[in-house]
Amino acid sequence: MLADTKLKALRPRARLYRVADGKGLCIEVPPQGGLRWRLRYTLAGKDKMLSLGLYPEVSLIRARALRDQARALVAKGLDPSAERQREKRAERQTFEIIAREWLARREVSEATLSKDRWLLEDFALPKLGAKPIAEVTAAEVLALLQDLEGRAMLETAARLRAKLSAIFRYAVATLRAQHDPVGALRGAIKSPKTRHHAAITEPRAFGELLRAIHAYRGGYVVACALKLAPLLFVRPGELRHAEWSEIDLDAATWRIPAGKMKMRQDHLVPLSSQAVAILRDLHALTGRGRYVFPSPRTSGRPMSENAITAALRAMGYGGDRMTAHGFRSSASTLLHERGYPSDVIERQLAHKEANAVKDAYNRAQHLPERTAMMQAWADYCDSLRKGADVVPFKRGA
Repeated sequence: MLADTKLKALRPRARLYRVADGKGLCIEVPPQGGLRWRLRYTLAGKDKMLSLGLYPEVSLIRARALRDQARALVAKGLDPSAERQREKRAERQTFEIIAREWLARREVSEATLSKDRWLLEDFALPKLGAKPIAEVTAAEVLALLQDLEGRAMLETAARLRAKLSAIFRYAVATLRAQHDPVGALRGAIKSPKTRHHAAITEPRAFGELLRAIHAYRGGYVVACALKLAPLLFVRPGELRHAEWSEIDLDAATWRIPAGKMKMRQDHLVPLSSQAVAILRDLHALTGRGRYVFPSPRTSGRPMSENAITAALRAMGYGGDRMTAHGFRSSASTLLHERGYPSDVIERQLAHKEANAVKDAYNRAQHLPERTAMMQAWADYCDSLRKGADVVPFKRGA
């Protein structure tokens, strides 16, 4: 039997040698120095050797405990070396590792990616992150979702459920899990009520909103964003992440790169003369920086996603009357009511066309129609803002 005093007295020799402790455990002393724990064992008639670490990092007591654990596996007909490799593979295939790998492969806008990361880091990873993904059970996922349900976070629970299912499907596709445990949970928690973004679609009321926007006396950058929101009717995240490098004021166009778009396609926004005038004035203030609408705290980040919402509330437009996203619904409704073709409106809204061939065609077409429509829309907004209840809306050529 070995003891610490004997272990400390061992010295290298010209050739490697071993000193036995008992039950197959020994210490190995190589010529270059250093002491290594080794375990001899026999499985299926074959002699094998397992490394148990270095001494003194692995103490004598710890080495004996590891020996006993390995011998217990051998008694069950299991190979300790193979079990160790399995555990190492499992460590490399934890839920967190696979989830972050899935996130890195996502082709979505930065805003969407940020929300996905928040969902996982705040709710899923603390509970599931360290587990091998193949060992995560439906019961564990259900407990996670039910906790959110109990806190009345139904929308968050629904979104998280979808993300978790996507991660498990990715693990299955990459041969690191056998099935998606989330699939068995359909209907297990309450579904959130469908909510639509509040929007003003009646011309007179929309004109009142436009007058309130032009009378806004908050920050200049936010005021400009407010004025542009109804004219451009892009998604709020696309507006606040606008960069000067994407905008050609002389050509009156704003080309939003695919990386910022929900549908992962470049999107061209024709700029009306009114939009160009607002942007030229704003350029004098923020044109030297990256973002058209920078944060008041640092030019390295865009303004807050709540900036327009807060401004609307300051003007008396709560979330039940108007939202930043609602400008898209307002424009869509009023443009449809005035006879613009749905294909042209939907293309300007950057909605996905269900027919792939038609979608490719639409991306290449409609620019003249969209350019004329955007100018006519801006003129119509001016007329409403100046007090007209219902004014003729002449379609552009």
